[in-house]
Amino acid sequence: MLGYQLEIKQLVDYPRCRVHREFIQTLIADRSIRTNNGYSGLFYYAVLCSYANFRTSYRRIDGITYTIYPGEWVCTFKELSEWLRLRTKRSIFDALDRLQDDHLIDYKILGRDKLVRYQIKDWRRHNTVLDYNCPCQKDTGFYFLPVSTATDLISVGRCSEMDILLDLWISAVYNDERVQGSFTGPVAYFRNGSGKPLVSYADLAARWGISKATVSRVLKKLSRLGHITLVTFPGRHGTAIYLKNYLSTMFQISDVMVDKAEVALSLNIKLLPPDTEPEAAERSACGPMRLLFVSKAFMDNVAQNVLQLLERQGVACSQCPRCSYQLYPLSDDGKGEYMGEQEQPHRFRMEIFCGPGTPRYVFVLSLGILQEGVTEHG
Repeated sequence: MLGYQLEIKQLVDYPRCRVHREFIQTLIADRSIRTNNGYSGLFYYAVLCSYANFRTSYRRIDGITYTIYPGEWVCTFKELSEWLRLRTKRSIFDALDRLQDDHLIDYKILGRDKLVRYQIKDWRRHNTVLDYNCPCQKDTGFYFLPVSTATDLISVGRCSEMDILLDLWISAVYNDERVQGSFTGPVAYFRNGSGKPLVSYADLAARWGISKATVSRVLKKLSRLGHITLVTFPGRHGTAIYLKNYLSTMFQISDVMVDKAEVALSLNIKLLPPDTEPEAAERSACGPMRLLFVSKAFMDNVAQNVLQLLERQGVACSQCPRCSYQLYPLSDDGKGEYMGEQEQPHRFRMEIFCGPGTPRYVFVLSLGILQEGVTEHG
């Protein structure tokens, strides 16, 4: 019996991208991604394709049965308004007219201006058409969307946040030896012939018709919402954009975690080593010394207790050479004046860092002196 090995890939030279209807339904329901801050032609086209038939079926509306052929669908204006996030008939007509002018769809009005019948052009060219009659599911399965069509819709004008996300999704490449970094995870590659997924914000601004500041804001928002992972390198290297939940959606397999060091290795980028000077290697308690009412050694002991508490909860920061912390007193009166002689417990803020940047954990400690000695609370 011959053995075989199944390899999961999304190749750069494949002219079509598989789009799952469940993914489109998720985007329709996700109101955190805006569609009204630019042109959303790619989103409109993807939604219309997701409802198009892949075989002949029938739909009965208001007592009339309509025969719907492959690549077509019949729906009400209310349904289109919900799917496309457009409130008025005029805005729906504008969206359909632009797609029709681009020779992507044909549509006509039925049922005394209550229904729309549309047809996706070249549907049979890119998707399999079945010859038998049967109802078509609209929330399962997938269809193929040409990458060239997506690129044309993106280049029309100013892109909305939704179109930017779809452009990244359709441009993703995975496990292709011609694109560096694609073995680490699904990465957005805009097919510029370089073989590297690194892009600058200036290039993205030109592609999406927006400013570099807007590119930064949108990418950070998509990263915060859990759609992408940004891997940024210093200098003129650029940024690699990895897609989250891509493998589980496209191939029904577990998603992978993207490590910056691994990405840098695959892209032949040398990362600067962390500061190894003795002063930086030691964990230091930072804060005005005149405000401390206990010794530095005791404050180090307090900080170590917090790190040990984290370690017992599964966060082994105390064992990491990149770990550092800052410890400084807090003002009780809100004016920056430290009440050094007060009897109530003094409050300290402890920030734990993992390398440079913002603190990973922040704690507020309350320290006081009892008759038996010094104790800590919190």
